Amino acid sequence: MNAPAKFTTSQIRADFLAFFQGKGHTIVPSAPLVPGNDPTLLFTNSGMVQFKDVFLGAEKRSYVRAADVQRCLRAGGKHNDLDSVGYTARHHTFFEMLGNWSFGDYFKKDAIAWAWELLTQVFKLPAERLLVTVYHTDDEAFALWRDMVGVPEERIVRIGDNKGAPYASDNFWQMADTGPCGPCTEIFYDHGAHIAGGPPGSPDEDGDRFIEIWNLVFMQFDRQPDGTLIPLPAPCVDTGMGLERLAAILQHVHSNYEIDLFQTLIRQASELTGTADLENKSLRVIADHIRACSFLIVDGVLPSNEGRGYVLRRIIRRALRHGWMLGVRQPFFHKMVGTLSALMGEAYPELPAAQSTVERALKAEEERFAETLDAGMKIFDEIASRSGITIAGADAFRLYDTYGFPVDLTADIARERGLEVDMAGFEASMEQQRETARAAGKFGGGTALPADLVAQLRPTQFLGYEQLDAGDLKVVALLKDGRPVEAIAAGDDAIVLTDRTPFYAESGGQVGDTGRLSGAGVDFTVEDTHKFAGQFHGHVGRLVTGALRVGDVLSGSVDGARRGATILNHSATHLLHAALREVLGTHVQQKGSLVAPDRLRFDFSHFQPLTADELAVIERKVNAQVRANNAAEVHNMGMQEALDFGAMALFGEKYGEHVRVLKMGDYSTELCGGTHVSRTGDIGLFKITSEGGVSAGVRRIEAVTGQGALDYVGDEERRLHEAADLVGASAQDVVDKIRQLGERQKRLERELEQLKAKVASGATADLGSQAVDVGGIKVLAVRLDGFDAKALRDAMDRLKQQLGDAVILLAGVQDGKVALVAGVNGAATGKVKAGELLSHVAGQIGGKGGGRPDLAQGGGEDGPALAPALQGVLAWVNPHLA
Repeated sequence: MNAPAKFTTSQIRADFLAFFQGKGHTIVPSAPLVPGNDPTLLFTNSGMVQFKDVFLGAEKRSYVRAADVQRCLRAGGKHNDLDSVGYTARHHTFFEMLGNWSFGDYFKKDAIAWAWELLTQVFKLPAERLLVTVYHTDDEAFALWRDMVGVPEERIVRIGDNKGAPYASDNFWQMADTGPCGPCTEIFYDHGAHIAGGPPGSPDEDGDRFIEIWNLVFMQFDRQPDGTLIPLPAPCVDTGMGLERLAAILQHVHSNYEIDLFQTLIRQASELTGTADLENKSLRVIADHIRACSFLIVDGVLPSNEGRGYVLRRIIRRALRHGWMLGVRQPFFHKMVGTLSALMGEAYPELPAAQSTVERALKAEEERFAETLDAGMKIFDEIASRSGITIAGADAFRLYDTYGFPVDLTADIARERGLEVDMAGFEASMEQQRETARAAGKFGGGTALPADLVAQLRPTQFLGYEQLDAGDLKVVALLKDGRPVEAIAAGDDAIVLTDRTPFYAESGGQVGDTGRLSGAGVDFTVEDTHKFAGQFHGHVGRLVTGALRVGDVLSGSVDGARRGATILNHSATHLLHAALREVLGTHVQQKGSLVAPDRLRFDFSHFQPLTADELAVIERKVNAQVRANNAAEVHNMGMQEALDFGAMALFGEKYGEHVRVLKMGDYSTELCGGTHVSRTGDIGLFKITSEGGVSAGVRRIEAVTGQGALDYVGDEERRLHEAADLVGASAQDVVDKIRQLGERQKRLERELEQLKAKVASGATADLGSQAVDVGGIKVLAVRLDGFDAKALRDAMDRLKQQLGDAVILLAGVQDGKVALVAGVNGAATGKVKAGELLSHVAGQIGGKGGGRPDLAQGGGEDGPALAPALQGVLAWVNPHLA
C-alpha cells in the first residue's frame, strides 16, 4: 500500500484554494475571529459563520461558488475545547477550516465528485484508506458514492438519529432549531488496524483509527417550528475540512502536534523554556495557545475581565502557567510571535502587519500575571491541602476573583494533581456576583424582531444621506411591548417600521435620529431609531395623537439640528483616528465609539496614558485637517475594491460586498455607513476634553466639535478669568501668580507647624503638673483645644520623657471632632494597655480606635460626654495599677 504524498501545511492551503478556483469558485479571504455584528456568537467557530446571512436569505453575494481557509476559535461559550488542548492529539483552541460553498448552484453530485478528486488525485490519498458516512435516509448521496465514485458499499456507513430525537444525528446538520438544515456526508481516513478503534457508527468509534477529515453539508430543507422539513427552492452546499487533521495524514503522523507547523512552534517553545523533551504536553499547550492569542489580538481583542477579552486572558494565562510549570519566571510567550508570523504570515498578512502590537499586548499581560501567579499558586496549594478530592466552588471563585485565576486554569492544575473542581459551586458564586452587578446596574434588555416578521419584510430603504424630510413612508410593522401588533393608539409606546425612512438607525457608534412621524391626524414622536436584524430601521417612541395601523402612510421629519451636530462629531472621529495612528503608531485600532450631538467618545488600543504633548499634537493635526477644508467624498464600491482604495475597516463592524467609503483629503479613508459633513471645514473646531484608561491596553478620548467646542473653550476662558480675578492677576499671568501663591502657602504651612510645635511644647511643660500619682505611676487625662493627631503624638512623646512611669490620655479638639491618643510608659507597661484605655474613652464619645499596648489612637465627637469620660480615666486606671 502506498503512503500518501507528503505536503507542507502552506502547500495544503494553497493547493486547496487553487483546486476550487479551477472549479469556478471565488476565493474569499478569512473573516476575523470576531464575527461582525453577530451577538449570537462569541467567536467565529466554523467556516460558515461569514456566510450565515447568505444561507438565511438576508444577504446576496455576487458569486454563487466560494472557497476559503477560515481561521476559527473554540475556547469560549458553547464551543469550548480549551480543557482538552494539549492533552489529546486533535483538540485546539485555534484551527483552520478549509471550505467550499455553493449558494443555490451545484449540489451533491459535484460536491462529492470534487471532494474525492481533491483527496485522491491532488493530495494522493489512497482510495482504499477512505470510507464515508451518509444520513440513513439519504439514498441520493449513498448512490453517488457507490455508483459515481466507486466506493464499495461496505465502506459507506449509514448513520441514523443517534442523538435522541428525529434528525438529531452526526450526519444531519442544522443552523438552529428552525431554518436551513440538511443531511451531510463525512469522509474518514483509516490510519490502519494497528491503531485501536472502529469505524463510525460502531461501538468503539471513539478510537483513533478512523479520523473524520471532511464534512459535506447539503442544506436542502427549511425546518419548521413543528419539526417538519420543507424543501428549499435553492439547496446549498457547506463543507469543512480541518487543515491540521489533513496535514497530519498527508505528513504521515498521527497527532496534529507532529505536523510541520506545530513542530516549529514546539521547538521554539522548548528553546524559550529550556525544555529538552519535545513531547512535553506543556510545550503543546504553549504552541497551540500562541496561535489563538496572536490572531485574537490581530482581530482587535485585548485582554480584559469580560467577554472576548476575558477568554483571551484565560488562554494567555493558561499558556503562562504551563511556562511556569517548566520553570520559566520571566516573560517568554510574546517572543514566539515572530516565529508564528514567519510560519503563517503569507496566508494571513494581517499577522506580520500587527506583529509589534501582538508582542506588546502579550508582554504586558505576562508582566501583569507574573505579579499574581506565585501568590495564587500558594493559595491553590493551601486550598488543595485541605480539599480532599474536590476543590470547593467558592475556593475556585476566590482564586478567580482575587488572584485572576480563570476557573479552567484552576481545573487544569487540579486535574494534574488528581483533583476536580466543583464547577456547579463555582457557577453559583459567579451567578451571585452577576446578580449583584445586575442589581447595581439595572440594565434593560432590547427588543428583537420575531423571525417570521423578518421573513416577511424587505430591508428598509435609507433616505437620510440625501434628505431629512420624506413622505410616502409606508408602515410595514408595529411593535408594542416587543410583540407585533396591527395598530396602536394615542399614548402607546411603540416601535414603528416603515419601508423607507430618512431616520438614521444607531450603528457604527452614531446615535439614532430623533424627530417626528406624522400623517392624517397622527403625530408620533421619534425618541430614538434602532436597527433590527442589521437591515430594518425601527422608530422608537410614543404616539401622541391619533391611531396608527400597519399599512398607513406617513411623513418623517428628522431633528436637523441634532443630526447636524452629530455628523460634525462623527466626521471628526475619523480624523481623530487618523491622527492617533500618525502620532502613536499603526497599532492604534478603534475599540468602540460613541458619536452623539454633544460629544464624541473614541476608544482605541494603546498601552500607556497619552502625555499632554501628545494630546496637543493630535489636537493640532485634527484641526489642521479641519482648516484644510477638504471635501468629504463618499464612494460606494465593492469590499475588495475599497480595501485596494486604501480604506480601513473598523473593528467589530460587519461589511457586505458593497460598502460605503468616506475619504477626507489624503488623510483619512475608512469604511463607514454613518452620516458625515460635506467638507472638513464644516467641523469648525475640534477640542479634546479628556483622556483616560478604559481597560488594559485600551484608552479613551472624549472631544467636542463645532459650537460645542466653542462653548467649551468659552467656558474654559471664563473660568480662567475668574481664577485670575481671585488671585489678583491678569489671565496671562495667572499661572505664575498661582505658582507664587502655592509656594507662599507651603512656606506659611511650615511656619504654622513650627509655631504649633512651640505652643504644644509650652503647653506640655505645664501639663505634667496636672498628673496624679498612683503608687509611683503618673496618670494624666486632659483636653487640648486646637491639637490635631500629629500635635497630640508629639505631646505624648514629650510627656513620656517628662513623667517617666505614666499612663496618659490626651484629647485634641478641633471643629467638633476629637482626636484621642493614649500612651503607657515605664513601670505602667504590662499593667495598663493603651488600646483598652483608648477604647474605653472613645466608646463614651461615639468613637473608636486601637493600637499597640504602649500607644493607641482613635477619635470621636466633641460634646458633653467628653469631660466625664476624661474625669473617669483615673477611676478606670486604678484597679489596673493596684
